[in-house]
Formats: sequence, structure tokens, C-alpha cells
Amino acid sequence: MKKVVATLTAASTLFLASCGLGTAGGLIPSVELQGDLADIDLEGAAIGVGSKNFTEQIVLGKIATILLESAGANARDLTNVPGSTSARQALVSGDLDMMFEYTGTAWITYQGNADPIPDEQEQYKAVREADAANGIEWLPPYPMNNTYAIASNEETANEYALATLHDIANMPMEEQTICTDAEFRARNDGLFPMLEAYGLEEPPHDNIMEMDSGAVYAAVSNGDCNLGVIFATDGRVPALNLTVLEDPEAFFPKYNASLTVRSEVLEEHPEIEELFAPLADLLTNEKMQELNARVDIEGQDYADVAYDFLVKEGFLAE
Repeated sequence: MKKVVATLTAASTLFLASCGLGTAGGLIPSVELQGDLADIDLEGAAIGVGSKNFTEQIVLGKIATILLESAGANARDLTNVPGSTSARQALVSGDLDMMFEYTGTAWITYQGNADPIPDEQEQYKAVREADAANGIEWLPPYPMNNTYAIASNEETANEYALATLHDIANMPMEEQTICTDAEFRARNDGLFPMLEAYGLEEPPHDNIMEMDSGAVYAAVSNGDCNLGVIFATDGRVPALNLTVLEDPEAFFPKYNASLTVRSEVLEEHPEIEELFAPLADLLTNEKMQELNARVDIEGQDYADVAYDFLVKEGFLAE
């Protein structure tokens, strides 16, 4: 029988007030684990699960919270923390116990490295080793890579035979119109270094249209610009039938998702690694695009999307 438990109790409310974190809150569905997870028991464990404040992060946080609750833990839903830096600080300080994080974000933003490591596994290993000193363990990374990418609509891709970033050279300069947010325009792994890495001429100033990152998807789909800066796992990519250009020179940093857990929590509850290991074959770019689209395009609730995913994949008994 499906039961629903309220994870945002009075105690956790007090907790939130003391550390200043906002949360997605709400009710978390919890049922018995089944299949390979059936024997995992986290009864009595109290674990605070955080996330940043965008769709993918909240969905992943809900997946984690539901799995922990179903394994018997008291999982506090502390998802939807405003900003990467705030979420990271909460994890390091112990206000959170775990959250999904991206290897590229940790390497460049938190650990202060200018140059990414092109190989996904080597990037993960470097991040994991560096964070050990902060008391944070990185579980093995998932295939999903929420990196920056350049996309066009299908009509533009067909007209100019766009498949990789090299192919932008096929476009007349007047057609190289680019929609981007301000951050990507200024980053050292952003627009102008990318053009230089691919031997592409910088387009005229008027060809570059700056806007909120969320507005880029519709602008590209509508043909307001022929190229746009997007995130590879965003649900609007398949929903709007956008063509993502491949990055054969591996210019963009790898942003593979991994579950980060405070070392003392993982030491006390090593079953956590076993609980999340089966997701390694499932959390691909395509799967995250699908889950993100169910929230951003179809308007479904984060927890419902997470719960349905876990049931469909056979981890939870209906």
C-alpha cells in the first residue's frame, strides 16, 4: 500500500530557519523497495537531502529523498536551495548531508581550477580526491553530462549541414546569429574562447543577442537566432526538436552528475552507496531530458516525476 510521509516536520522547519535554507518541501511518497534494493535498510538514519534551485536538481533531490525514505531513513527534504554557492556551503558545513553535484562545477567553481580535464573519469577522480579534504565523498558519476552546448533548430541544421561545432563555418557570417546569456558570454569556457578553439571568426556585435538563459530555447526554436547556448540535459531540447551540435574538440567542461555525501554520514551508513548504485545505468542525458520536460513542459510535480521514474524502473513496489 502506498503511504505518504511529510518530511518537512516541525523539527526540520526549525532546522531550516537556523541555517537559512529554502526548500521545495511538500509530501514525499514512500513505499517498499524491491528488486536489487529490497534488502537495504537505513532504519533510524536521519539524512538531510539538498539540491540547487532548478528543475533537474530538484527532481534528482526528490529521487534521493524518496529512495532514502523507502529504505527506512528519516530523509529531510531540503531541496531548492537558492544558488550553487549556498548549497555547497550548506553541504560543507553539515547543514545538508548529501546532494547531487556536477564534476565541472566542483572543479572550476568550488576548487578554483581554470582548466577542465577533458576525460570524464579523470575529471571525476580529480574532484573526488580534492574534496576528500573537505569531508565530502563523491560516489561514482552518472552518464548524464549537463554541460553547455550549442543548438540550432532542425531547419537551420538541415540548411547548413550542422552536426558539430566545426560546421558553424558552413554558415555565412550574416547567418551566424547567436543567443546567449550574459554569463556564458563572459566565461573562460564560454562563447568567444569556444569560437577561437574551433577556428571560427567572431561574428559582428549585432549578431550576438543576450537574454535570460531560459529564453534562448524558444528564440532558437522560433528562428529569432540561428544558434543558441543551451544545457545538454534540458527537457526543452527534445520538446522543441532542437539539434545539439557535437563538441569533437571536447572544449566544454564535463558536468557529470554525482551524489556527494558528507564523509561521516557515508561512513556511518555505507548502504547509501549500494542504494544509489543502480541509477548509474539510467541517468543519461536522454533520461534527464525526459524527466526535466515532464516538469518544465508538462507542468508535473517534481516529486511525482521522481516517484514515477523509480516505480517504472522497478525500484519501488506500487
